Amino acid sequence: MAGQNKEGAESMKRYKIMIIEDDPVIQGELQTLLNGNGYATIGIKDFSAVIEQIQDETPHLILLDIKLPGENGFALCSKIRTFSEVPIIFVTSCNTDMDELNSIMLGGDAFITKPYNTAILLAKIASLLKKAYPAQQQEQIVYGDAVLHLESSSLDYNGRSVELTKNELKILYYLFKNGGKICSRGDMIEYLWDNQLYVDDNTLSVNINRIREKLAGIGLTDFIKTKHRQGYTI
Repeated sequence: MAGQNKEGAESMKRYKIMIIEDDPVIQGELQTLLNGNGYATIGIKDFSAVIEQIQDETPHLILLDIKLPGENGFALCSKIRTFSEVPIIFVTSCNTDMDELNSIMLGGDAFITKPYNTAILLAKIASLLKKAYPAQQQEQIVYGDAVLHLESSSLDYNGRSVELTKNELKILYYLFKNGGKICSRGDMIEYLWDNQLYVDDNTLSVNINRIREKLAGIGLTDFIKTKHRQGYTI
C-alpha cells in the first residue's frame, strides 16, 4: 500500500507535513520516509512565495532548512510565527550552537542536523504532533493511507469509510498499534479477553474475515496479511 504524496490529506484526516528544503534529493528522501510512515507531504518547489503556500496549505508541521534560495529559514520562521503556532523542526546542515539558539529564539520547536537519524526525526515529529493536536491523537490512528477512528468506530481509506463492530474495532486497533509486526493469534485473543471481548480461536478467524470483506468494499485489499503458523500483520 503506497503512501500518497499530498492528495487527499484533508479528506483522510492525515497529518500533513510541509518540507521546505531546496535540495531535491533530500526533499525526495524526506517525502518517501514520511509517506511511508502515514503522513501526507508537501514539498516546496517555488521559494519565492513560501509564506503564501504555508497559508494556503495549512500544514500540521513544517520541516525547515536554514540555507534556502531567497529568504533563509530563520526569516521564514519569524514570519510564520506572526500568524501560526504550527510546529517547526529545523532540519539543516548548519550545526553551530548559535544556529540552534537562533532557531529556538525565533520560535522553532526542534533542531536536527544533517545527516539526520531517521528514527530520531520520526520520534520528534510524532512527539510534536501529539503535543500540538492532543484530541486528534486520541481519536484516530493512521497506518499508511488507512485511518482508524476510535470515537466513531470506523475506518477511512482514500475518502471512503466503513463502520466497524466493537470486536472489529478492537482487532484493528491492536493491529494498528503493532503496525508492521506479526501479531500471534494467542496474543490477540489474550488482548481481546483483557478488554472484555471473549473470543476463541475460531471467532477470531471469523472476525478477521469479516474485516477483510469490509475493507475490500472500500478498496483496501490485502491489508491484513496471514503469516502461516505465526499470526497476522498489516
